[in-house]
Amino acid sequence: MAVFTPVEEADAEPFIRRFGLGPLRALTPIAEGVENTNYRLDTDQGRFVLTLFEGRTDEAALPFCLGFTAHAAGAGLPCARPVRDSSGEAVGRLNDRPAAILEWLPGAWKRTPSLTDQAAAGALLARLHLASAAFPLTRHNPVGPAARRALFDRCQSRASSDDQRMLRRMAPWVDERAANPALPLPVGPIHADYFPDNILFKGDAPSGLIDFYFACTDVLAYDLAIALSAWGFDASGTALPGAIAAFQSGYESFRPLSPAERAAMPALGAVAAVRFTLTRLHDRLFHDPAALVTPKDPAPFLRRLDWWTGQALAA
Repeated sequence: MAVFTPVEEADAEPFIRRFGLGPLRALTPIAEGVENTNYRLDTDQGRFVLTLFEGRTDEAALPFCLGFTAHAAGAGLPCARPVRDSSGEAVGRLNDRPAAILEWLPGAWKRTPSLTDQAAAGALLARLHLASAAFPLTRHNPVGPAARRALFDRCQSRASSDDQRMLRRMAPWVDERAANPALPLPVGPIHADYFPDNILFKGDAPSGLIDFYFACTDVLAYDLAIALSAWGFDASGTALPGAIAAFQSGYESFRPLSPAERAAMPALGAVAAVRFTLTRLHDRLFHDPAALVTPKDPAPFLRRLDWWTGQALAA
């Protein structure tokens, strides 16, 4: 369960009052996600999501993250608008954490998406990239090259022999001297965490794109590589070529890749695989047993690295 900071109704009521949402009816923990604390919030005016932002989310980045989801919603995408108080502020403090309330979006994420779902999710990502061109704010990638290097070094300090073998496999991709495959490619606001559990569906249609808290300014094709790494592999990390093709086809039906983006995709996929292997390994090595969340196994993402590097060699 993704609850790092417990919230009682008596804590929440004064906070939600400032947003003019009426009396609190129910406050229910949401058992999804691994980064922030989330509750379903039911009031006289409807259903909302209450999020308390934990340590990995930089409070200074919240205007970008919340502004981006609001911008996407304004462009017609199924994204949640943050609720603002009478002063126009979307972020307050609750139980010593930055906190915000967002619209509740209908639907549920699909654990076994069909090829039709894959194509629909790819198309939605492309639509987000097209809409993001008009978003004026910027944010440095919080898990960019320097952050990945720092995670790598910290993991080495506590790694077992098996973990060390994993780190050696990733070492070339955190070497600051390595060429950056993203340098010449189009840049803009990206979601950067486009996993199946962040896309809600009603039937065959996406009904919600959520969790913009890793959103940043980076290479658009890197966002696609993250998404392909998330959607195009099974739970063990084995590639599903049909799913990868369907997702990318859906994406390119709205935003065709340039030859340079297409050529860089295997290297961008490798970087994406390293990024998520490192964060999962770090979360396992430095897990707080008091936190009500189970760290994810990093090994399946390391297998994705093997697949992406194989694609690079075959190109």
